[in-house]
Amino acid sequence: MRRILLGILLFAAVPILAQKTMTLDEAIKIALQRNPELIKTKNNLQTNISQLKSAYGDLLPSLGAQATWNWQRINDVGGVQRDFFGNLVTIPPSQTDNRYYQLGFGGSVTLFNGLANWANISRQSDNLDAAKLTLEKIKQDIVLQTSTYYYAVLNAEELMKVREENVKYNQKFLETVQERHRLGAVAIADVYSQQVQLGNAELLLIQAQNTFETAKTTLLNYLGTNVLEDYKFIDPYGEKDSVNTNKYMSMFDDVTVMVNQALANRSDFKSQQLLVDAAKSGVTIARGGIYPLLSGNYSFGTSATDPDNLFNRKTWSVGLTLNLPIFSNFNTENNIELAIASQKNVEEDLNTLERQIKIEIKQGYLDLTAAKKSLDVATKNVVSAEENRKVNQERYNLGSGTILDVLQADRDYTDALRNKIDALYNFYKAKDALMNSLGKLEYKKFE
Repeated sequence: MRRILLGILLFAAVPILAQKTMTLDEAIKIALQRNPELIKTKNNLQTNISQLKSAYGDLLPSLGAQATWNWQRINDVGGVQRDFFGNLVTIPPSQTDNRYYQLGFGGSVTLFNGLANWANISRQSDNLDAAKLTLEKIKQDIVLQTSTYYYAVLNAEELMKVREENVKYNQKFLETVQERHRLGAVAIADVYSQQVQLGNAELLLIQAQNTFETAKTTLLNYLGTNVLEDYKFIDPYGEKDSVNTNKYMSMFDDVTVMVNQALANRSDFKSQQLLVDAAKSGVTIARGGIYPLLSGNYSFGTSATDPDNLFNRKTWSVGLTLNLPIFSNFNTENNIELAIASQKNVEEDLNTLERQIKIEIKQGYLDLTAAKKSLDVATKNVVSAEENRKVNQERYNLGSGTILDVLQADRDYTDALRNKIDALYNFYKAKDALMNSLGKLEYKKFE
């Protein structure tokens, strides 16, 4: 019966349909094409481009055209009225039709407004550059998130393989115990103990398979692909047995140097700096309200009661208008205070981001160092636990050890393998997270 159950479990792990392969690079490429946040940010970038174009347009003269046609009819039923001398005069009924045609064009141009128009160009240019840098940071975050989900799949798959091997080991060991019991070398209690151990191993295998499927579903859902398709995920490193952690650690310097690198490379930090400059331009725009406004206007027009005579009478007009702000009901002062407050808030956001970057670098380096140590220790523990299991099983086969020692040694070995696999992918995740904190996580090669 157990052989049948084991066969079912192993068969369940084998895909019925042909598998598709997916590498980490392919997963990242798909994520950069389909991520909703990235798509919306790209769409919003067009708004920033349009706003900058509009800011440049404010420097140019405006021009508009207008055409008017009007028809009017007056019906008078007539009547009697007195003239200047007091005589009654009869007014006969009348009907009068009037038509009016007019054509013209004109516009205006701002000549001076306290340099607010130039400050607006600077602000919109900074906002556009900041949006582009924000887009870069989103791409780096997508690379990191995709890698994290991908590592989770590989981690779960390796753990599932460990459980599969453990089921095979316990099945084989159960056959050994049953044979020794048949020969009268061990008690029936050993058989029962090993049956329980095998049952637990099969249950843990089912749980590991479920965890693996959940990890795959999470990744495929994040990529926006069909979660029902079956994929074989390729390990990008292929270092499960031996990992040269020092090779990866050499990519990083001391914390102070890495902080300076992050402040120079991080797209979000440079974006926030540009937002500070944009806020300063906003203050300049608000202060423009205290200066005189000089504008020019120009127009051309012609009108007539008959379309044939439309261009017989032309009117040209050019003028200057100077508006002097004397009292604006404190609105200008309020706008200036709002702009200054906005600038201070953006500067505080920049300081907060700088502190956060320093924390990320320090904590990320500590996490990577701890992950390296954990992986080194876990690797040694696997060697030790494997040897201990061999020794205890050999002692049991020779009759000098108990089955409890073998079962415990088997659990220790399985736990050691699990800890090593977890430590391995935790190390990879910590490495990528620190690279992202430094602003060095590559994304352009995937676009």
